[in-house]
Amino acid sequence: MLARGISRVLVNSPVLSLVAQRVALGILLLFAVSVLIFVGTQILPGDVAQSILGQAATPEALANLRKELGLNDPAYVRYFHWLGGILTGDLGTALTTRQEITATLMPRLWNTLFLAFWAAVVSVPLAIVLGLLAVRYRNGPVDKAISGFALASTSLPEFFLGYLLILFFAVKLQWFPSISTVYDGMPFVEKLKAIVLPATALVFVVLAHMMRMTRAAILNVMQSAYIETAELKGLSALNIIRKHALPNAIAPIINVVMLNLAYLVVGVVVIEVIFVYPGMGQYLVDHVVKRDVPVVQAVGLIFAAVYIGLNIVADVAAILANPRLRHPK
Repeated sequence: MLARGISRVLVNSPVLSLVAQRVALGILLLFAVSVLIFVGTQILPGDVAQSILGQAATPEALANLRKELGLNDPAYVRYFHWLGGILTGDLGTALTTRQEITATLMPRLWNTLFLAFWAAVVSVPLAIVLGLLAVRYRNGPVDKAISGFALASTSLPEFFLGYLLILFFAVKLQWFPSISTVYDGMPFVEKLKAIVLPATALVFVVLAHMMRMTRAAILNVMQSAYIETAELKGLSALNIIRKHALPNAIAPIINVVMLNLAYLVVGVVVIEVIFVYPGMGQYLVDHVVKRDVPVVQAVGLIFAAVYIGLNIVADVAAILANPRLRHPK
């Protein structure tokens, strides 16, 4: 009866039906990604036991450690054991430190989210404003300057941007630290000062894409008939863009913003390594070097979950922004 009632609600509400489809597809995709992550870590070259014990380890010690870690079990047994632990909130134990991954990972995840949040606070409003200005003064000097800036920032690799920021603002001007160290109990203002350079690098990385997509989405709407009607009524160009074009272009803008927010969380690995920032990316790189498979699996799955989750939010937001779905005939 419950299943029949849910089915009836979904059939009668196209919005809920599409949202349910997106969520179900996201869960299925996350399951597929978990399989790929597990398989990818299993086919890595080298021996985990050898990496932990070193080259001087005896065959007996290696055999005992493999048995203790369950490395002698079939791959599918180890996968379902790992998946079962994740579903119960247990990410496993780090091989190199013997510490619970969940307890070690949570502060790192918070640091990464803190960095991504402040980068988003700056980049998202700035990208939308620049996109609006580029449309308002399209094909003029302002539009060309903004587009040139976007092209230049897109062309520069993020590691190069990071090193440039360190060179000028940390080494020469000495305004900010070159190593972005944050810790529990650190004053909020000091935290903000520590993340200025890595956050700025992230802003440059995502700003151009969001700005260009905002400009393209609004320009596409500006070709509509109701925009011409608004122009004939004598409305100013800025009011037409703000009141008519932007609301109707909001769905693709939300999509591109969410994709870039996902990148701010998932794509921080290079930036965190450059600035030695104690986040998820730095944690991942440290344990890839040590071949700590459970840590690599846990971090990879969290990154995948964040990316897929924000994509689902983008899809749902685009569905809700569609008036034809919200107000079906």
